[in-house]
Amino acid sequence: MTDAYIYDTVRTPRGKGRKDGALQEVTSLRLSALTLNELAARNGLEGQAVEDVIWGNATQVGEQGGCLARSAVLASELDERIPGLSINRFCASGLEAVNLAANQVRGGAGDGYIAGGVEMMGRVAMGSDGAAIAVDPSLAMESYFVPQGISADIIATEYGFSRDDADAFAVESQKRAAAAWQEGRFAKSLFTVRDRNGLPILDRDEHMRPETDMQSLGSLKPSFKEMGEVMPGFDQVALMKYPHLERIEHVHHAGNSSGIVDGAAAVLVGSKAFGEAHGLKPRARIRGSARVGTDPTIMLTGPVPVTERVLAQTGMEIGDIDLFEVNEAFSAVVLRFMQAFGVDHGRVNVNGGAIALGHPLGATGAIILGTLLDEMERTDRETGLATLCVASGMGAATIIERV
Repeated sequence: MTDAYIYDTVRTPRGKGRKDGALQEVTSLRLSALTLNELAARNGLEGQAVEDVIWGNATQVGEQGGCLARSAVLASELDERIPGLSINRFCASGLEAVNLAANQVRGGAGDGYIAGGVEMMGRVAMGSDGAAIAVDPSLAMESYFVPQGISADIIATEYGFSRDDADAFAVESQKRAAAAWQEGRFAKSLFTVRDRNGLPILDRDEHMRPETDMQSLGSLKPSFKEMGEVMPGFDQVALMKYPHLERIEHVHHAGNSSGIVDGAAAVLVGSKAFGEAHGLKPRARIRGSARVGTDPTIMLTGPVPVTERVLAQTGMEIGDIDLFEVNEAFSAVVLRFMQAFGVDHGRVNVNGGAIALGHPLGATGAIILGTLLDEMERTDRETGLATLCVASGMGAATIIERV
């Protein structure tokens, strides 16, 4: 099969996903188009240079509805002959867009693709599109559905992570993100979002709270305790599924959970022939990708089995991976990943993660893949793995190696 390579990655800064966020007045369509334009300009893409644009977003309703990928192509400076495909694997949509593009290249269905995603959480509210697993009683009851925050607390309870463990992880995420910004580690992929007059709107991730410490987090009330315990609460649903637990320990809150933000990211994926045709040098080879379904109640444990699967498929072991990006949906998700594999925190999310920087659902997978590649180049590492937990019980992962 043909090898698939990453030629470039770009991303916007992440804006606060609320009314006073810097990107509040920018539509999903425009932010997507700006991101496509940036990637195309940086790499001199003209005409029908790529086969398709594969674009992920998790809440496909309103301005993010329809085939946003095709709309973004038409709103951008790309050739109108390039089609667009919108996909949705919830939080992993951006990474799965890249994986799908890579597999198309490997299978010979075109030499070049743009893949990535967008989410404007301040404009299109998470969950506003509805989801059968949450709103259809027949499925919700059968699958023992609980909200994601409860799932994160189940992980903490099941695997022994305390409130202090979750808070300490969150503090470290903030410290690492602040240090990364201070040292300019995100500069390679980042571009400034500008208005139609060329004036800057946002040039920096604005969700960070570098002053965060254990004391400030300790003052926050658990976000999911009330919905879990007030009868008939979701804790009772969870305990029916996991009767060996005496109770659910509620350790997560806004400070140790991922931030609600706006953002977009794109990755240029192609074959060796694509690079030669456009005078581009590949930065990394996509060695393998995988996706799994998992228990829909605990929901967020997918990074563990999907990592096991992609390692097996590529004939690798956990020790063969130099750096990891594990999306920080909640502290317990990453704590469980490190616990399961015995991976030192010094190799995981070394520039912070979504707790500090935010999690723009459909874009995050493409963002963390770009962050991983930039850090591999900065520190001269050879291999990296990006993985995310996914709503309703799934996981996705990608392994890349520098060329």
